Amino acid sequence: MSAQYTQLAQDIVRLVGGKENVTRAYHCQTRLRFTLADEAKADEDAINALDGVVSVIHGAGQFQVVIGPHVADVFEEVEPLVGGGAPADAPVEEEKKGAFDTVIDFVAGTFQPIIPALSGAGMVKAVMALLQVFGLIDPASQTYYMLNVFADGVFYFLPILLAFTEAQKLKCNPILAAGVAAMMLHPNWSAYVAAGDPVGFFGVIPFTLASYGSSVIPIILVIFVQSFVEKWLNKHIPSAVNLVFVPMLTFLVMGTLAFSVLGPIGAIVGNWLAGIFTFLAENAAWVPAVLVGGLCPIMVMFGIHNGIAPLGPVQMAQLGYDSIWGPGNIVSNMCQATAGLVVALRSKKDREVAMTGAITAYMGVTEPILYGTNLPKKYPLVAAMIGGAVGGLYAGITQTHRFATGSGGLPAVLLYIGDGSLTCLVNIVIAMLIGVVVTGALTFILYSRFEGKDSAGADEKGEGGNAPADDAAASPVAGTVPAGPVAGAVVEIAAPVAGTARPVSESDDPVFAQKVLGDGAAIDPASDVVVAPATGTVTAVFPTKHAFGITTPDGTEILVHIGINTVDLGGKGFNLSLAEGDTVARGQELGTIDRAVIQEAGFSCQTMVLVSNTPAWKTVELVASDAVAQGDTLLKLTA
Repeated sequence: MSAQYTQLAQDIVRLVGGKENVTRAYHCQTRLRFTLADEAKADEDAINALDGVVSVIHGAGQFQVVIGPHVADVFEEVEPLVGGGAPADAPVEEEKKGAFDTVIDFVAGTFQPIIPALSGAGMVKAVMALLQVFGLIDPASQTYYMLNVFADGVFYFLPILLAFTEAQKLKCNPILAAGVAAMMLHPNWSAYVAAGDPVGFFGVIPFTLASYGSSVIPIILVIFVQSFVEKWLNKHIPSAVNLVFVPMLTFLVMGTLAFSVLGPIGAIVGNWLAGIFTFLAENAAWVPAVLVGGLCPIMVMFGIHNGIAPLGPVQMAQLGYDSIWGPGNIVSNMCQATAGLVVALRSKKDREVAMTGAITAYMGVTEPILYGTNLPKKYPLVAAMIGGAVGGLYAGITQTHRFATGSGGLPAVLLYIGDGSLTCLVNIVIAMLIGVVVTGALTFILYSRFEGKDSAGADEKGEGGNAPADDAAASPVAGTVPAGPVAGAVVEIAAPVAGTARPVSESDDPVFAQKVLGDGAAIDPASDVVVAPATGTVTAVFPTKHAFGITTPDGTEILVHIGINTVDLGGKGFNLSLAEGDTVARGQELGTIDRAVIQEAGFSCQTMVLVSNTPAWKTVELVASDAVAQGDTLLKLTA
């Protein structure tokens, strides 16, 4: 279910300039990717400040909103809001891109949609290799044969998948493109190639004998030309007969060009690339792994990885393995995850965000840890890049490569089983361990030196690394570290407002619902009066008064966050009288909110009551059921 992300999706679409400003929208593993008619209409700062947005970046000619692992749920709500984007005939002020950005954008748009299929097929191949190495399956058996069919189907018919996605990118008919690719893979053509007899079309046009199964370059070249041919036909053929003659002429023209000119040229280019890959493997195997291992985070930040990562499948189509992208990428991902893990283990304040991001990165998705922890703090990023380069150097020197395409997470180590041995698997594990050890040691050392300075910077920007955001009050403690609860202690927290209470996991805000800022409760207010949830010291007050933190004498850290995205009101509707250092008593009136003003401005008044230091408690229990009065016990904490 993605309904909890409805408001976030609406805010994002509104702030990128609305449906009319979106010419294309899709998502990858962590980002919403928009092609905008006019990027100047997008309010980047406002999007950055949204709860649920990790960061906004520009790359590959796209406006990218980094969400994290839940991006698919958010996109499910975004898609109906933008529909097909701007109408095809709408006047669009296309952003002028440089040649480099144009190429990156084209490669990313063509390859990214097929990554799930490649990953799935790659993992099937990895399982096959594992079963064969341990003697659990006979390579001559029908079971092995059919498993190979399961895996090889995607790779053999890769030209059809690429034709479809490239056509979508170039705005021509993807079904016609897939049809042209199917011609090039037809069994009759394969029979001609196998026989080796010359083929002449009408006895005049020679068709070069070349096999296009599992190929990449030929179909990319063919569909690129087809996009122009098809658009020319659509322009000059009357609409009354368009449906019949455009497909027919497209097949005749592109079929002829594919077998006589474009396919053979693509095959030649593919052979040249194979020669380059072979040269690197034999003479400078360490270069790609070191560069990708060390610079992968920078590539991700600027979107350059979208143009380099596809070299892996291209090399695999030519040589049967990938040493260009895979080894360096998986080492880099493990190093980024480790840097975040060290921060999580050493920093109480950053523990939840860093730990969650580290786990995700170990599974191959690094954006949450990159933008949430490593980049804002800087020193974990430096440590991860050094560790990635060192680990990549080992992988390169040992000529480690993967035998199937897949993700860059821990499960992907199985992709390094091949050639009937475990050599590459052992070497990639060693490379990862080298990178992890170097990264862990450097992060540990640099933490002691820089964390004080970086912590201050993080407080200014919020836990997610965003410019002053709702989450700035996430840590109630301002420069002090309470002793923490005594084992067996029981603490009760009162409701700061009257209303209807429910677990924070059911909050309308996706970030609070994920308990990123702590466990607790969400209350839909039924009155305007706000009281103190516990006796203690006010340790943080957001300037707009929409959020404040209280620390009790026993070390309980409480965050009260009134409304969702109400930081945008600039304090309008909030009349609370409290300041850092004030001592308050449970039930003491702190002021009022004007729910009518907040709701008229389009914001929810839902109030979150969170235990910021949740990991210090054994249980955080919601004891209120539905309706609760201000000052009544809401949460019960047990140490």
